[in-house]
Amino acid sequence: MFDTLGDKLDGVFKRLRGQGRISERHMTEALREIRMALLEADVALPVVQKFVESVQEKALGQEVLKSLTPEQHLLKFVHLQLAETMGETAAELDLAAPAPLVIMMVGLQGSGKTTSSAKLARYLKTEKKRRPYLVPADVYRPAAIEQLTTLARTLDCPVHPTAEGAKPVAIAKAAVAEAKKNNYDTVIIDTAGRLQIDEELMGELAAIKDAVAPKYAFLVADAMTGQDAVNVAQGFHERLTIDGVVLTKLEGDARGGAALSIRAMTGAPIYFVGIGEKLDALDVFHPDRMASRILGKGDMMSLIEKVEKEFDEKQAAELERKLKKNEFTLEDFAEQLRMVKKLGSMGDLLGMIPGMKKLSAKVDPGVADHELRKMEAIISSMTNQERRNDSVMNGSRRKRIAAGSGTSMSEVNRFLKQYLQTKKMMKKLTKMKGMGGGGLGGGRNPLAGLFPG
Repeated sequence: MFDTLGDKLDGVFKRLRGQGRISERHMTEALREIRMALLEADVALPVVQKFVESVQEKALGQEVLKSLTPEQHLLKFVHLQLAETMGETAAELDLAAPAPLVIMMVGLQGSGKTTSSAKLARYLKTEKKRRPYLVPADVYRPAAIEQLTTLARTLDCPVHPTAEGAKPVAIAKAAVAEAKKNNYDTVIIDTAGRLQIDEELMGELAAIKDAVAPKYAFLVADAMTGQDAVNVAQGFHERLTIDGVVLTKLEGDARGGAALSIRAMTGAPIYFVGIGEKLDALDVFHPDRMASRILGKGDMMSLIEKVEKEFDEKQAAELERKLKKNEFTLEDFAEQLRMVKKLGSMGDLLGMIPGMKKLSAKVDPGVADHELRKMEAIISSMTNQERRNDSVMNGSRRKRIAAGSGTSMSEVNRFLKQYLQTKKMMKKLTKMKGMGGGGLGGGRNPLAGLFPG
């Protein structure tokens, strides 16, 4: 995400490298290039102007520290301004309102409202321990009711039985009453959209808002539409007053114009971002972390949080014990592969590690996922004895495994070589930790599960 903008900004900083000190001329040239990069990223012109003025004022208004190079000096202020433009810190949901708390999802047709409604329900259920009630109130789009009902079933989440032909305002009022009766503490209303903003749509949404008084009216906007998403946000905000934004399809947004403009142009913070089609692909939006990722500085906090959700200390401790006693098997390796898959694509994970952004751009997510599936197939074709004791692997066994997994002998041999190298490396890291080197699993580091020892 934001690869184009990140690459252009990286080029600006590269040209400052090797300069002994920063001059006003250097700064003027660099800021002109930053301005062009932001405009090419489809960032709104008023936002670009304010961005450049703020960076210039801060960077030229402070003396360059001796410990900083001109590149580092400018990078610091660009990072601060990126975060500030997007909202500085994550916007937190206030869930303290009397139940049922109502959230109204609005937006144009095709922006991802229905899927985002289900994703939000999952987030509230799993992360906030809420009891969400999904309400299909789009009675115009064919199969919209059925789509949300199916997604709700996948989540094991209650859904309002909306009848075809019912009026949206009546649906919303009945759903809130039903939620109150059944002790559901959060109502998520999926409203209708149009291909473009029109008075009829806005009138209907305003009527729903007046009828149920939602705590939050969230605009669902497509990040890949860039400046159009900002225009839509302004249009909805002027007529409806939105409380926040859910920005979808961020994983495919190479420019970043919407994310960098919406908060500044509407005052409404981005609460969540959609980063994929799966129902767990909804993240809280952290402006400071996103600024780091844009500048290629990674996002270790988000990586750590992802790992914490999938790994626990007992698993990490048991893995470490097995490595120390040379009991790490192909079964354990398979389990590690499954857990890595849960964290997301390889490209996305590499992008969170400082200094790895360029490498992540070279990783084809499809190829990486295919390789992981191939490894799992090879392990699944082994007998229990083979999985627990790799030393029994002779030629005939490898040939049988290749046939059973739909791979070749050379692929099986390469996989076993990778496994043995990984096992050796992990054991070495464990020894380093025992000698006081810390390793990647030292102390209470939650990455211990992903990188044991």
